[in-house]
Amino acid sequence: MPDSCKLIFGTNMGGLSDYATELPFVDLMHSCRTWYTKDDNNPNGAFDSEKADKLTFRADGYPTHIPQNIPNVSFPQKVATIWASTNGWQAGKYVVLFDGQGTLSFSGGLTNLIATSANRFTFDFDTPQGSMLEMVIETSLASNPIRNIRVLMPNTESTYLTQPFNPIWLNKLLIFKSVRFMDWGQTNHWGQKNEYDWDSPTLFEWSERQKLDYYTWANPKGIPYEIMIKLLNDYNLDGWVCVPHRASNNYIQGMAQLFYTTLNPERKLTVEYSNEIWNWMFGQANWCNKYGKIATGKEWPECVVPYIQNNFNIWTSVYGNNVNRINRTVGVQTAWQDVSNRIVHNLTKNTFDSFAPAFYFALSDEQDEIALDNLGANAKASDIAYYARKAWVNNEKKWLQEQKKQIADSLNIPMFFYEGGQHLTPTPFGEEPTYAQALLDIQRDTAMYNLYNEWFDFMRTLQKGSKPLQLMSFGFIGERSARYGSWGILETMQQDINAINAPKYKAIKQNMRNCISITSIEDTEYYNNFIIFPNPTCDEIHIKNTSNLEINSVEIISIEGKKMLSKTSNFEKLTLELRDFVSGVYLLNITLKNNIKIVFKVVKN
Repeated sequence: MPDSCKLIFGTNMGGLSDYATELPFVDLMHSCRTWYTKDDNNPNGAFDSEKADKLTFRADGYPTHIPQNIPNVSFPQKVATIWASTNGWQAGKYVVLFDGQGTLSFSGGLTNLIATSANRFTFDFDTPQGSMLEMVIETSLASNPIRNIRVLMPNTESTYLTQPFNPIWLNKLLIFKSVRFMDWGQTNHWGQKNEYDWDSPTLFEWSERQKLDYYTWANPKGIPYEIMIKLLNDYNLDGWVCVPHRASNNYIQGMAQLFYTTLNPERKLTVEYSNEIWNWMFGQANWCNKYGKIATGKEWPECVVPYIQNNFNIWTSVYGNNVNRINRTVGVQTAWQDVSNRIVHNLTKNTFDSFAPAFYFALSDEQDEIALDNLGANAKASDIAYYARKAWVNNEKKWLQEQKKQIADSLNIPMFFYEGGQHLTPTPFGEEPTYAQALLDIQRDTAMYNLYNEWFDFMRTLQKGSKPLQLMSFGFIGERSARYGSWGILETMQQDINAINAPKYKAIKQNMRNCISITSIEDTEYYNNFIIFPNPTCDEIHIKNTSNLEINSVEIISIEGKKMLSKTSNFEKLTLELRDFVSGVYLLNITLKNNIKIVFKVVKN
């Protein structure tokens, strides 16, 4: 067993989108596409009449009324949204609720659509795989417009307000002890209408942040900070936030104050200015270049130092004597040591706590274009693995060793790793390569499991002292793609890793600093009502009763039938101490008041 004490794992979570297979919320309205428009009463109208920017909307993003007339437009306009892929959705009965007066219509893969009242629908998704769902606001009364639409997963209508997180997602997520909110906060291109809309000097005020009541969080401002904080507080997670590059001082102050006031003091928070401000794919890099360099005459990358420094200064001021509750980290470019040095060494000493490169391994451009392209459809997963190993000897290993030497050792500060894992993508990125099938196959192949274990062995050589290296995997859940990368360590939340191999997920669990793992004996209808975390763990577990089921007892029994622990009180959240259990297999039994028993297997190595 590798020395797991040298590494500790967290994960980056996926941003919300209407086609993602990572669905963190039971209210799916949070992930719907932003409104597009349709002609009213036009049987030959386009799917999208492209008039959304001409309509009037409330502060919560809902239209003030529907239909709306637009000068010089032949047909009145109504609004629609879509979930283009429901591959991550469960089969079952969904509930739609809304406030106000008006009418909704639905189309797509649903069945048995029933209006049970003026403001409530139900429908079935028997086979969500490969389906889509479109929802149209047909009419909405100006004096009492449709608003607060909720599209609720099966069996969540009574609990979605107090338990907003998808229990299937949580049961997979909570193998980790920390999460990075970069994509949750839509950090890349933050606040832009599209990826090219970065060219404005205007900064955003705190009042312009994402609000809890906004109709969708799958937009350029991401998920509200209050939801991030709730996840951390409810499930004992440490967090990593990325401050938007166009945040005003007032915005940064408000953000820091919110986390300081409402995040449990026991939770550690890592704070970073934006994300990859050297990556020209992203609006923040272009913005920093224009308004930090061109407009001031400063050199690149020194021109970004004032933005990073200002961010740290404000967070430090808010946290004051409690600044040890946060980790102020500087993101750096792994492959370009000069850029890293010129950023980190120009910051004021003692105003930051760590620096953060990525820990990816990838294919080199030359190997990709020549060797693998020549193999084409004959390429195998083993070929991808061979060239990945060859590339990391000449590239990533040397880069990371140099980052450690020139920054970590030089300044005596720790390395954190904001993203990492496999980065096996084609060149050019976004084009279908001739060896596409091999890129897909390795994501399920033992070769990937071996790559991860070898890579983690190398990462351990970078650790020094008593504290383990923090590795934030990228990413969590996402489908395979040969063109754009296969970033998820799981492909879907429901993935049965015995049927569809998940080598990245298995390797990370194998290398975790834990000795106790807990799994369900069978997936009963009650299983997802209980979230067990952290899982795996070293010492104690917490059991959260997400549906407020009435509990009769909780017991842990050895495989020989000896009762090791027993609790007989009802609970919403229960903590069990396991550090003194000897190695072996145990059964965790949760018995409800109606004598139904939910059984989990507990294995201590």
